[in-house]
Amino acid sequence: QVQLVESGGGLVQAGGSLTLSCQASGRTFSSYSMGWFRQAPGKEERDFVAAINWSGNSTYYADSVKGRFTISRDNAKNTVYLQMISLKPEDTAVYYCAATELTIATPYPTIYNYWGQGTQVTVSS
Repeated sequence: QVQLVESGGGLVQAGGSLTLSCQASGRTFSSYSMGWFRQAPGKEERDFVAAINWSGNSTYYADSVKGRFTISRDNAKNTVYLQMISLKPEDTAVYYCAATELTIATPYPTIYNYWGQGTQVTVSS
């Protein structure tokens, strides 16, 4: 089992930046690959944002965030980050981090075994 807690969300103007954090506890964090997903207002599904493999040397991004978002991890701190710059109103969503026991960075939500409760990001125009 692993427990995930996101933080760092908030209200920001378009063009601004935020960094989300996801603190993990429980079993060995470094054995999990991690992902960030988001659920926009009025949408039922969670969309893939970014993923990073267990060691941090492989990352994967949704086309909509490439060049603006950066996923990273610090296994010594049991934390994964999502740095977001040049934010747009369409980035407004609840952001979730997730963990999978697979060793690869994967965009498929059904592969992830554990999920956090989410943190709200609101980008005003």
